[in-house]
Amino acid sequence: MPSNHLANCTSPYLQQHADNPVEWYPWGEEALEKAKREEKPILLSIGYSACHWCHVMAHESFEDEATAQLMNRLFVNIKVDREERPDLDRVYQSAHQLLAQRPGGWPLTVFLTPGDQTPFFAGTYFPREPRHGLASFSEILQHISSAFQQQRGEIERQNEALLRAIRQLDPVASDTRKRLDPTPLETARQQLAGSFDETQGGFGSAPKFPHPNSLEQLLRHWAATGGEDARALYMVDFTLARMARGGINDQLGGGFYRYSVDDQWMIPHFEKMLYDNGPLLALYSDLWQATGNPLFQDTALATAHWAMREMQSPEGGFYASLDADSEGHEGRFYVWDREQVKQLLESDEYDHFSRFYGLDREPNFEGQWHLHCVSDIAELNEKFGSSDGQARDLLRSAREKLLVSRRERIRPGRDEKILTSWNALMIKGLARAGRAFGEPELIDAAQQATEFIRQQLWQRQHLQVSYKDGRAELNGYLDDYANLVDALLELLQARWDSELLAFASELAEVLLARFQDPEQGGFFFTASDHETLIYRPKPFGDESLPAGNGVAASVLARLGHLLGESRYLEAAERTLLCADEQVRQIPHAHCTLLKALDEVLNPGEILVLRGEPDAMQPWLERARRHFAPRRMLFAIPTDADPLPQALADKTARGACSAWLCQGSQCQPPVETVEAFDRLLAGSELRATEGDRQFDGTIGSYKRYRE
Repeated sequence: MPSNHLANCTSPYLQQHADNPVEWYPWGEEALEKAKREEKPILLSIGYSACHWCHVMAHESFEDEATAQLMNRLFVNIKVDREERPDLDRVYQSAHQLLAQRPGGWPLTVFLTPGDQTPFFAGTYFPREPRHGLASFSEILQHISSAFQQQRGEIERQNEALLRAIRQLDPVASDTRKRLDPTPLETARQQLAGSFDETQGGFGSAPKFPHPNSLEQLLRHWAATGGEDARALYMVDFTLARMARGGINDQLGGGFYRYSVDDQWMIPHFEKMLYDNGPLLALYSDLWQATGNPLFQDTALATAHWAMREMQSPEGGFYASLDADSEGHEGRFYVWDREQVKQLLESDEYDHFSRFYGLDREPNFEGQWHLHCVSDIAELNEKFGSSDGQARDLLRSAREKLLVSRRERIRPGRDEKILTSWNALMIKGLARAGRAFGEPELIDAAQQATEFIRQQLWQRQHLQVSYKDGRAELNGYLDDYANLVDALLELLQARWDSELLAFASELAEVLLARFQDPEQGGFFFTASDHETLIYRPKPFGDESLPAGNGVAASVLARLGHLLGESRYLEAAERTLLCADEQVRQIPHAHCTLLKALDEVLNPGEILVLRGEPDAMQPWLERARRHFAPRRMLFAIPTDADPLPQALADKTARGACSAWLCQGSQCQPPVETVEAFDRLLAGSELRATEGDRQFDGTIGSYKRYRE
């Protein structure tokens, strides 16, 4: 029998704690009322299913009878899945930052006053026994309880100061007469270059995170300069090549782990998150269009096929994450013993594979080998006398054999809740990759996930956050709506569906009605009908997900021009004006807002094709040939219905016609592929051989011109 109140929760993370001797409650009225009634402080623990240190603290403390008795006697204990309740996580991470004067993380451990849920002490992981300068968790519990009983006046004064400080975190609009300008775009470019790791790629030092928003901003900056800023392209190309060949990328099964614990992208923290892989899939697809490097196409497709194979549910939605641990050890599912590899492979396969992936070197992970590329095809050919084709075939067959063997291992746990915002990021990535590479099965997978959201998570004009075991729960946040509109605009460019355009418009209307700040501009993280918390955040900076305000401003600008809807354009501009001062202080921390700023200052192209599907095909192939990040492309069949007036007015005069619009102005339609080619030539970009001097081998990079 479960000993607490989590058994009926759908969250796998909460279910993991249903058998703890701790009397856990989910966040809700029952627990909050109990705390008030008994005048006990609340112990709030926030984590997620794939979190390694959450598992460690659970095993050390929450499964320990003595610690649980202490928790139950002194506190009302609430467990929260941060992936289902990012609102609570965002509020209490901000409080941790103010209380502890350092960034938080997971598990997040916060102690709240019972009356108003204001935090008065916060930390992250606490060990069961004192170590590394940390008090034991039991000592912390007793000190906190004693302080709550004996220092109430001091706690109340601290709480008042904290609430004042936390409510000043979000900016207010500066002078509304101010005009937006592109200065932050150039400043961000300089800041990103200043933190770029010249040796290994990426930004800063270990632990190394992918930062796809920053890389996308550099790629867009390269395009905006007409290819003149080759250095910006180099930073993206170098980083994504190192990541693709590194241990942060699953060299056998595809998909990226969350981050690298070292500077070299070699040893990852082994959890795989859907929210990382969707944006990286889109970014690798873009970079392939910009450079033509097959490494980026191979990496994108491996990521897409991993998501479809291992993360897509039979119903169509994508699961949230894979644990770092299996059999109680981080990374055990993924690492190899050299003798085991020898037994699985033929001698030629082993020779090439071990040289390519580093098995001929010292072990790199707890006495075993985690695969990463340390060689290249040319070196294999020189050492073993093989041809390019032979070497590639041997590596491919070796990978297939090891992957088959790996499937027999005990797999990491999979968090099988389906989250709307994370699914939107993967839908966008699949749709973009599908049209870039001409892979309809990727677009099919994106459509299936979209239809799942429409059927299961769109209820009574409200998006729901999470779905599991047949239950959709929790009214959606800004990220759910904004990211889904973004995904729908991407999917519409891969395959037209008039119903999806109408759905995108419905979601945009909800953004304006329930999330917009009518006084200051911008969008709150929670809707106007959401539960009242101690703080209603309005997030502008990028974190592990792109900033919801940046995505909202970008999609409203695009949708406003597509539909001729001035309210959307005004909301996008007011968001940027509200965020302007904060963006100017740290532009590189606001890359999603910078994308929106660029598109408001420089309205992108909208390319509309009308005609029969077969007739439009050569036009589509021409339009998708090169990288054009400021362009949206819609191929709308002649019989598509219903259409908004701005699109319905565009009717084909022959087998196919094309319109190129910028902002609210459209050029006359063109009727031939030749005229279409001339129309597009001025706004497209691809790295020339003179600019891109990387041939896919280790050490072959030459410095781009400074």
